[in-house]
Amino acid sequence: MNNTVNAEKMHIGFFGMRNAGKSSLVNAIANQSISIVSEVKGTTTDPVKKSMELLPLGPVVIVDTPGLDDEGELGELRIEKAKRVLASINIAILVVDSIVGKTKLDEELIANFKEKNLPYIVVYNKCDLLEKRESLDNNEIYVSSINRENIEELKEKIGAFAKNLENRKRIVGDLLEREDIVVLVIPIDESAPKGRLILPQQQTMRDILDSNCSFMACQETELEAALQALSKKPKLVITDSQVFEKVAKIVPEDILLTSFSILFARYKGNLEELVKGAKVLENLTDNSKVLIAEGCTHHRQCNDIGTVKMPKWIEEYTGSKPHFTFVSGTEFPSNLSEFDLIIHCGGCMLTEQEMQYRIETTKNAKIPMVNYGIAISTMHGILERSLKPFNKI
Repeated sequence: MNNTVNAEKMHIGFFGMRNAGKSSLVNAIANQSISIVSEVKGTTTDPVKKSMELLPLGPVVIVDTPGLDDEGELGELRIEKAKRVLASINIAILVVDSIVGKTKLDEELIANFKEKNLPYIVVYNKCDLLEKRESLDNNEIYVSSINRENIEELKEKIGAFAKNLENRKRIVGDLLEREDIVVLVIPIDESAPKGRLILPQQQTMRDILDSNCSFMACQETELEAALQALSKKPKLVITDSQVFEKVAKIVPEDILLTSFSILFARYKGNLEELVKGAKVLENLTDNSKVLIAEGCTHHRQCNDIGTVKMPKWIEEYTGSKPHFTFVSGTEFPSNLSEFDLIIHCGGCMLTEQEMQYRIETTKNAKIPMVNYGIAISTMHGILERSLKPFNKI
């Protein structure tokens, strides 16, 4: 379980009214006390996340959310947080009190699931208190968190749903043939984490190995020597976006070239949609407002790519000084109307669902969006070349 990053794990969200027994059910499924359980309504005040091994599924992230009938101004904020979880999960579990039955809010949530094409299971909890049980649909089940009735059956049902959702996308493997060589350009500067590689680099390496191919990794300063040392021409060079321009000058035109960020734009996002957003870059002015968003929170270095390098490159490319806003982690504005362009990182720390949600949100708001790699290759005049591995321009 610890070898699978959270962004790649199946995310299962538990929703429902206060005291429907969400937390009790989460604890019963996990066989451990993940969430606080109390007779007092609204014990769960914020989404609670827990990574665990859930057989027959494997490593998953369980998300227990506040009750959707929470009250007051603070309650409304909690409800918003609970609904926001919908953007990052793979499967929704709606927990209903068997005695009370489905409420209007439950029905509204089901409509939400359907609108988002989100697989869901309706769990009628506290079934041990029922005198009579009605017949249920295939995606519904009676359970009791107290005596563990049908808990294992619920796990099997979740597993069956999840089996159809397995991500068969590849980061780079579908672009390679057996025994191909890939060169990875990884600059080690002040923004590089000490003693380790960042997640996109690790995942790309693993995908290359899973494809029965090999890779050579080097910094941009050693790239020319590395290419000369190879007895066989590499199929592809993948570079960190920050050194795209320098790498493009070194790599011969007959070798395919792209970046980690562009690979992740395809892997978790929508490459074609993000490429469209790149066209807006040249039209930015002093009055333009640009949102620069990152999916993770990290300590900002003095030469940080998002807050320092990207604004500088944009100013040099456009000859103007747009207004920049920066967000990171789970912060992503629901109202994007003030912005002319959103520039997003590769999203390696976000689930595919979260990344797709962000792209869809910008699309619905009619605000163009581009990611780091596509923006950088556009500003350096190498976008067309960086997209050749995918035959998309």
